[in-house]
Amino acid sequence: MKEADRPQIKDLLVSKEFGKDFLLKGWVRTRRGNKQIAFVALNDGSTINNIQVVIDVPGFDEAMIEKITTGACIAVSGTLVESMGKGQSVEIQAKEIEIYGPADPATYPLQKKGHSMEFLREIAHLRPRTNTFGAILRIRHHLAYAIHKYFNDNGFFWMHTPIITGSDAEGAGEMFRVSTLDPVNPPLTDDKEIDFSKDFFGKETNLTVSGQLEGELGALALSKIYTFGPTFRAENSNTPRHLAEFWMVEPEMAFCEIDDNMDLAEDFLKYLIGYVLEICRDDLDFLQKMYDEELTGRLNFVLENEFERIVYTEAIEILESSGQKWEFPVSWGKDLQAEHERYLVEKHYKKPVIITDYPRDIKAFYMKQNDDGKTVRGMDVLFPRIGEIIGGSQREEVYEKLEQRIDEMDIPKKDFWWYLETRKFGTAPHAGFGLGFERLVLFITGMSNIRDVIPFPRTPNNAEF
Repeated sequence: MKEADRPQIKDLLVSKEFGKDFLLKGWVRTRRGNKQIAFVALNDGSTINNIQVVIDVPGFDEAMIEKITTGACIAVSGTLVESMGKGQSVEIQAKEIEIYGPADPATYPLQKKGHSMEFLREIAHLRPRTNTFGAILRIRHHLAYAIHKYFNDNGFFWMHTPIITGSDAEGAGEMFRVSTLDPVNPPLTDDKEIDFSKDFFGKETNLTVSGQLEGELGALALSKIYTFGPTFRAENSNTPRHLAEFWMVEPEMAFCEIDDNMDLAEDFLKYLIGYVLEICRDDLDFLQKMYDEELTGRLNFVLENEFERIVYTEAIEILESSGQKWEFPVSWGKDLQAEHERYLVEKHYKKPVIITDYPRDIKAFYMKQNDDGKTVRGMDVLFPRIGEIIGGSQREEVYEKLEQRIDEMDIPKKDFWWYLETRKFGTAPHAGFGLGFERLVLFITGMSNIRDVIPFPRTPNNAEF
């Protein structure tokens, strides 16, 4: 049998080709039995479910059977038969077995069940082999596919924006520098500052925090684009919601205003959640059973409700009159915290919420300014449990207003001349938003720490694997 013809376990589990021989390859989850018969649970990563391999022990070399332990990698040739046991409808009667790689029970870290998530983070090179992380990685894959499918089917073009950039899209300054200069003795200017003109790119460069600004350039040529790639933030934070390296999804649309932006965000999120509920049912059922009994109910909560749309001022009035005691005080002009966002979603409206028209002083320079001179057409989409899931805005398309805002915020205009020029030549109303991919995976899987929904988390003091 050619490798391309070898079936995946997920397909064999629903097969009715009884009496036919198949070749399986995978990793042993468990082995039980006696000197006459052994039952091996085999998994190849294609599904949360294992296939049972039945071994007539006397027909095989005893030393080889002893090597079939949890974690071992084996190949099995055998016949597919109906299973008489509970928990499975089919099984494989083994004819030939090959040990690819044994796993010493005395030293294999995953020999036993019930490891803590903290322990599994210490063995990130092995944790994909657990049921939990197998489920999470499959859901990540299907979500990524659904993102590309949604945008492709709706006329968007995928644009690859740069990972190395000379601009700070958010103005936060918490960026990872990219440099080939000697870190101990860098060249200096007459003012004793680092002379980045001697660096590889001839200027100071960093890893990107967002592809938005470059994405706007694409939208003003192709009408509808999206970015989907890695982004980086040098924020020294060890909370369950922060990563130093994460993935962002950022659509940008020409000829769209804030209402169009909200429509897209709601439709997009509902599509993704509906897709995962349909395609990843077994994995979601496992995560619900093991980690979050309210998981599918919360996902359906998003699907079944129209998102409430309110302005920031209204949100502040609701929070101030709620009678709640807040860890972070509420007042007009302050940004909302997760506790405020969750109250609006879970207690007040009992549905997802989109807030617009934030004070301009707490938002980025590129947001469209309202006529009141105090607010901008920013928007945040709020979900239960997690708070903000999407942040976006209508972008300021008027050259003079954008230039004035850049000056007011003391942003170096020389770094954004190209961005300003798009408002000089064929400007148009346009809008977009950013969705943190890991934050969405966190919501959909019901996990409690964002480090557990990315294969290799990058956080302060952690870049080992």
